[in-house]
Amino acid sequence: MKAVLDHIGIAVKDLQAALAFYRDALGLEVEAPEEIASDRVRAHFLLVAEPAAGDAGPRLELLESTAADSPVAKFLETRGPGLHHITLRVDDIAAALAQLKSRGTRLIDQSPRAGAEGALVAFIHPSSAHGVLVELKQSHVTRRRSQAALTQTVTRYTLGDLELVSLYDGSFGIDGGALFGVVPKPLWMARMLPDDRNRVRVAMRPLLVRGVRTMLIDAGIGDKLDAKTRDLMQLERERTLDHALVDAGVRPEEIDIVLATHLHLDHAGGFTVRGADGRLRPRFPRARYVARRGEWEDATHLNDRTRVSHRPDDYLPLAEAGVLELVDDDQTIMPGVRVRRTGGHTRHHQAIWIESKGERAVYPGDVMPTAAHVPAAWIAGVDLYPVETLTAKQALLAEVAGTGTMVLFDHDPDTPAAHIALQDGKPRALAFGPAHRG
Repeated sequence: MKAVLDHIGIAVKDLQAALAFYRDALGLEVEAPEEIASDRVRAHFLLVAEPAAGDAGPRLELLESTAADSPVAKFLETRGPGLHHITLRVDDIAAALAQLKSRGTRLIDQSPRAGAEGALVAFIHPSSAHGVLVELKQSHVTRRRSQAALTQTVTRYTLGDLELVSLYDGSFGIDGGALFGVVPKPLWMARMLPDDRNRVRVAMRPLLVRGVRTMLIDAGIGDKLDAKTRDLMQLERERTLDHALVDAGVRPEEIDIVLATHLHLDHAGGFTVRGADGRLRPRFPRARYVARRGEWEDATHLNDRTRVSHRPDDYLPLAEAGVLELVDDDQTIMPGVRVRRTGGHTRHHQAIWIESKGERAVYPGDVMPTAAHVPAAWIAGVDLYPVETLTAKQALLAEVAGTGTMVLFDHDPDTPAAHIALQDGKPRALAFGPAHRG
């Protein structure tokens, strides 16, 4: 970890008097103020150095309390105006916190949270910093760069006698409102920054399970979409499921079972391929394809709301080839792998539970597509039955929180897997590691 000075925070009781000194007497340029609702404070940044490209340089931050019981107000009451904290900028705040924890550093924030300017922040307790309150900050520039470079490698995990391999089939852009529903934008953009068209980038991560059989859960979007749809989705295909399977050391003909969480195009598009003769065929020649019967019925009887998310060419050829198996109930599909209906995202969406030698994992599919969706009420706007999603997530979180259960995300751009911890009674996703990346 390498930290550099970002700014120095100064608590002020009389903002106008402070501005009269810093702005008027010293001639420092003041940026537009920003209110940080979570800390009940208003921040006024002052430039003290010539900005370099992509970097405002060290600054001063005047902190004005917006509530009588805010931390800054309490600071002013007990200590008066003056130096409040120093802020050090790091490239990867999660890694920085992990390193500090390993050294026994006392932290105020155990995990990053939203701060000013769309950054992620976390505070170190003064007792571990020789009496100084230290804030760590990962800037929105670093976060945007990180999101642009998605985790495109395969990631391997061992679960008892099973090997789980999180694969990769490219990424696409989706409207932030569609991904986060009624969650206010200032909250979700602290987790995933949108572009200038309000789109965030998500990955597609099918899951390979290797045990007594070799199973593929979902298969990404495939390569059958027309140019207009690819452009509309901002589809990135530099690395695909084909590359990921090679990295995982698995040939298509070695896959015994392909299991669907649901039949949306970004999960079922890779089930079929178009041959040189123009005909569609199953992509995995020896596999049986397993889907929920209710999901199949809905996917073959589309309406104006569901039609946009489905491509019948992804799944109808499976029935025509005689390789489709429909299941009606929650059941074991292969030793150690069981399906459980969640509903919510679609009427018959199902999560995949995996267990071996007392260790457990879950692939929740699109009821919890990213680590940012761990809070139960953070539900995608595209879910057909959001209240059912809420109920399913509440039950899932109650079952896995604090147990070490591995949660494997199908769309997270950076975190293939995590476990859920309770911090101040709230669920938080903590990335699994170390894991082997291919």
